Amino acid sequence: VHVAIDDHSRLAYVEVLPDERVDTCAGFLTRATAWLAGHQITVERVLTDNAMSYRRGRAWIAACTELGIGRRFIRPGRPWTNGKAERFNRTLRTEWAYATGWTSNNQRTAALDAWLQHYNTARSHSALGGHPPISRLTA
Repeated sequence: VHVAIDDHSRLAYVEVLPDERVDTCAGFLTRATAWLAGHQITVERVLTDNAMSYRRGRAWIAACTELGIGRRFIRPGRPWTNGKAERFNRTLRTEWAYATGWTSNNQRTAALDAWLQHYNTARSHSALGGHPPISRLTA
């Protein structure tokens, strides 16, 4: 599961992809940036963990350069420095991935778009004063 979270609004973009290879990550970044642009969000920089795909992956570096996005990395061994993404991942696990007894991964993946729509447009967030992420874009 690949995740992009807007720092200001907490609007989330998610894809279930088969691996974390550098080409996969670069493609995800390109699609996430386009999706966020569709919500009038300009990606200025991306904060990632220290996986080699992000640190030294040529396709990742090229995608960041082409998109005009700066690269930042969390402090090694300190995932809490990427707290918004870590908190989102916990919510994703409890409210979508393990929320029900799915009969297959395909069934679970098919339910992701509806859950993400709810998360972005209707689910209240305590950090946003009880409002959903989309409210930060339309306010």
